[in-house]
Amino acid sequence: MKTDIDIALEAEMKPIQEVAERLDIAEDELDLYGKYKAKLTDELWNRIKDRPDGKLILVTAINPTPAGEGKTTITVGLGQAMERIGKKAVVALREPSLGPCFGLKGGAAGGGYSQVVPMDDLNLHFTGDFHAITSANNLLAAMLDNHIQQGNELQIDTKQIVWKRCVDMNDRVLRNITVGLGRKVDGVTREDHFIITVASEIMAILCLAQDMADLKERLAKIIVAYTYSGEPVTAGQINAVGAMAALLKDAIRPNLVQTLEHTPVLVHGGPFANIAHGCNSLRATKTALKLADYTITEAGFGADLGAEKFMDIKCRIGNLKPDAIVLVATVRALKYNGGAAKEQLGEENMQALKAGIVNLEKHIENIAKFGVPCVVTLNRFITDTSAELTFVQEFCESHGCEFALSEVWEKGGEGGTALATQLVETIETKTSGFHYLYEEEKSLKEKMTTIAREIYGAGEVIFDAAAEQQISRIEKLGYGRLPVCMAKNQYSLSDDKTKLGRPQNFPIHIRDVYVSAGAGFVVALTGTIMTMPGLPKVPAAEKVDVNESGKITGLF
Repeated sequence: MKTDIDIALEAEMKPIQEVAERLDIAEDELDLYGKYKAKLTDELWNRIKDRPDGKLILVTAINPTPAGEGKTTITVGLGQAMERIGKKAVVALREPSLGPCFGLKGGAAGGGYSQVVPMDDLNLHFTGDFHAITSANNLLAAMLDNHIQQGNELQIDTKQIVWKRCVDMNDRVLRNITVGLGRKVDGVTREDHFIITVASEIMAILCLAQDMADLKERLAKIIVAYTYSGEPVTAGQINAVGAMAALLKDAIRPNLVQTLEHTPVLVHGGPFANIAHGCNSLRATKTALKLADYTITEAGFGADLGAEKFMDIKCRIGNLKPDAIVLVATVRALKYNGGAAKEQLGEENMQALKAGIVNLEKHIENIAKFGVPCVVTLNRFITDTSAELTFVQEFCESHGCEFALSEVWEKGGEGGTALATQLVETIETKTSGFHYLYEEEKSLKEKMTTIAREIYGAGEVIFDAAAEQQISRIEKLGYGRLPVCMAKNQYSLSDDKTKLGRPQNFPIHIRDVYVSAGAGFVVALTGTIMTMPGLPKVPAAEKVDVNESGKITGLF
């Protein structure tokens, strides 16, 4: 059986100008990055910005498992399938991070015959957006420390520096470090921290900024530290905004690539959904809505994380209204949630399936709370039996959800036509009554409690002393009306990754809270979630190689 990268490397890609022509994009509205990648120009947006929007479709999933759900594969395959049934579609995705690519999760370009290409470029350096974000983040850190070294005119309390350095790699030893060691000219000695680039507030800002003016305004609001008197110090006060914006001037523009079947794909931005807001850029999504009749985008991890943040953060800030949601599941993952061992997921196990389908049930209920029509799709594996498939279909239909089987991994767009047809019918016959889960007037604690109880199914919500203090400070500073970005493990609805299925009435612990003033949301850290992941015992990087002709192997 061919690997994903084998399939991708054998693909016959079209020059990106030909892909752009499918969306009526002129050649001079592209900035080329080689033959098969391009950035969209501001001139394109200015030409199309007054067009009516197409339909917006969000693809989400049940809680991820080691068995894999194939959410990106479904998203890409659905875009290909839409074109096969005669619909003009654009796929809008996030850019992959090097951290999971070389760690445990692997790449993020889809799989099988539903991939985005060039797959190796996409999963590695792509157009350099992440490097620009990393550089802008660390420039601000350097200018902050330099300000302190050069006299500290702003009276920054070095015990209250909240801006962290970042790197786009899973590197656990950088979580907690000491900087400024050595001579007096080497800086002030203090504790510091690294986060992964996708957790940087600059990543979030890039993904939520409407244009360069909005980007600079948001960058200026970043809180980097507090003074001895407790007043916030911003990036604007450090005089870092202009230089940061210069580093991001190209990164702010969406990237155009293609699927294996040449469907256009906008790939831009890449915040994780477990520690950040988990959606591609607002700018790319809005551009896609002007270019096609159907925009198919995804949000990271399960619907408890990415989908909730898509609707309560991205849609709120960008004034978006999804027309339908596709909820992805697999028989294998449902059996895993029901207690089946990973090694036995290829065997029929109705008992485990019936026990684990409660995870899907909870996500169906959660999506209904936003008023958006839902279509459940099973990403089919060859080991799935007819009894298992029938059980899931009947379960979904009994819960008021449309259902469609997907075989896009094996068959590409052809394997997604049933899903595409069902989705179009759902959009045409059911009106989306989209609304947010909570209103901005609620207190921060009320918002966090609402998410924990309504979406996760928690009982008691426990706020640690540090979280209580931070919430009080954030609200006093005037940020209490912002939406909340919950940082929680992705494997469970709870903050304990071992609690699979549908745990109920569990306690959830909020241990710390901080404001991302530039991005426009407040982050709550739950359980043991970390903003700098580590590598597994056997990193995926050990299998990656390149031969003398430049062919990369081992990416997946």
